[in-house]
Amino acid sequence: MISINRRAWLTRAAGVGLAAVAGVRASLAEDTPGVTATEIRIGSTTSLSGPVSALGVQARCQEAYFKMLNEQGGIAGRQIKYIYYDDAFNPAKTVEQVRRLIESDNVAFLFNMLGTAPNSSVVKYINAAKVPHLFLSVNGDKWGDYKTYPWTMGFAPSARTEAQVFVKYALSQNKNAKFAVLYQNDDLGKDFVAGAKDVLGERFATAAVVASHEVTDPTIDSQIVALRGANPDVLISGTTAKFCAQSIRKIYELGWKPMHFIASGAASISSTIAPVGLDKSQGTISSAYVKDVADPAWANDPGVKDFLAFMEKYFPDGNPKEGYNLYAYTVAQVLKIVLEQCKGNFSRDNIMAQANNLKDIEVPTLLPGIRVNTSPTNHHPLQQLQLQRIEGPGWLRFGEVIQGANF
Repeated sequence: MISINRRAWLTRAAGVGLAAVAGVRASLAEDTPGVTATEIRIGSTTSLSGPVSALGVQARCQEAYFKMLNEQGGIAGRQIKYIYYDDAFNPAKTVEQVRRLIESDNVAFLFNMLGTAPNSSVVKYINAAKVPHLFLSVNGDKWGDYKTYPWTMGFAPSARTEAQVFVKYALSQNKNAKFAVLYQNDDLGKDFVAGAKDVLGERFATAAVVASHEVTDPTIDSQIVALRGANPDVLISGTTAKFCAQSIRKIYELGWKPMHFIASGAASISSTIAPVGLDKSQGTISSAYVKDVADPAWANDPGVKDFLAFMEKYFPDGNPKEGYNLYAYTVAQVLKIVLEQCKGNFSRDNIMAQANNLKDIEVPTLLPGIRVNTSPTNHHPLQQLQLQRIEGPGWLRFGEVIQGANF
């Protein structure tokens, strides 16, 4: 028979033991926010409404991809819960939604958030909180600034890398080429100028002319006329789809025939080339790093066939020929590799460490020869591109994969 004092001692001891267990659990929860024995919570913001709502399809495609992974058993026995909110491409809303994701939803990390301005509004807060901010849907070179933002990483080749590749190719064809750069007066456009400077070095001052425009400008006709007056051999249109289309049309009207490069983000046949006219666009050059589902050359490619099967089963409302869907699927495949490399340790520190440890990763939907590489001092996962030219009915890839200048 246990005495009253003995019973009280045992009760107190049991209480201490339970408190200790609770303390351990609380400590583990603090170490691995967004992770339970059965779940990993991932957060994102995107544009489901607003001026670039068409890009919001990326999040919907990735939601379908995570559904597929969950049906296959998830990652390390855990189901992925993907939480994404609409910020309408409004930085003020991005701030609100990211705080909600981190402070209320308690996500483990942020993934593929859309847009330079939205990400810029929260990058300092995210890095101060030490939350992995991975594989952003942006083109700016600044997203590879690992010193300032060690918890942030872009994905696609930056506009600066693209400009480096354009200039390197042009010089391989004409070592004395003179350049003109039309650029949008923002981070995107300025990266094209920076990439040209990287390759030309001191020659830039004498071998290049530049002209900027604002995103609110109705046309860039006057800039094209001014650039032509300098008689360059090469024109780089480092801007968005509307203005790339205008530059193609204007040089055709002028009868000017420079080697003309346009940003890959503006290379859509349906939204840029077709409205101008394929006849006016012949010879225009851009770059690519993923396979083109609409290209018959990939009809029997295993990576493309797997993508098409995924779209049919898990995202039947999506357009498989829409490049944003293939991009989203490609990025999600890389994230899967990062999470598998974590080997069940989903602390934020280890997630970031594995994102910093991708070595020559081949993804089935990337072009052959293009590989994903990262390190603690390399937050540019993709730095290779292959050029493509409008010939006949569409884009035709040519030449070898070209590496950026690694500046």
